[in-house]
Amino acid sequence: MSLQAELRALYENKHRRIPPDILEVMDRGALELAESGLADGALHAGARAPGFTLPTATGKEVTLDGLLAEGPVVLTFYRGAWCPYCNVALRALQQHHDAITARGARLVAISPQIADESLSLTEKQELAFDVLSDIGSDVAKQYGIAFDLSAELGAVYDRLGFDLQRVNGGHARTLPLPATYVIDRGWVIRWAFVNTDYTVRAEPTEILAALDALTGPDARA
Repeated sequence: MSLQAELRALYENKHRRIPPDILEVMDRGALELAESGLADGALHAGARAPGFTLPTATGKEVTLDGLLAEGPVVLTFYRGAWCPYCNVALRALQQHHDAITARGARLVAISPQIADESLSLTEKQELAFDVLSDIGSDVAKQYGIAFDLSAELGAVYDRLGFDLQRVNGGHARTLPLPATYVIDRGWVIRWAFVNTDYTVRAEPTEILAALDALTGPDARA
């Protein structure tokens, strides 16, 4: 089953159980985000990747510079461990982790969660790749994918018990769009997936194809 088929099945199962008043707010928020043009303004293939220094779940600092010194980077942004679609997507990436590293690339995931939340996620999902904390979504902003939830939608998330004020270190309203980038060793984004729909994610097979398409000195470490 493809990742998107798995996500679609999850959506159909959950959608049926969401109360109509909550569903109305969520659908309205999704439409507003889709019409905002944010995805079009995000960084895409051909752009230079912004650098970053972010902590892992265990407090170690990771830099994009250091990652690229070892080979191409697959950089994926997700909303948080509270998002079931993110968990499915991260699990799919873990299943393809060996194939990614076999191509000489490093996989890292970034969310606005605090380190404790990332550590819990890493242990629960048994992730072999680094999960980095972008408190305040400063890195997501550099990639053009950060947005603020409406007060109405934020209240719904509070009602659902997501507690974003705590898990995002006081930045409850700011989240990243689902996005995945393949970055070559010259800091150039060679492939990008950006979508305003959090139920849609980059297919691991497409990520692998993007890595296979790298040529010259930026191909495999």
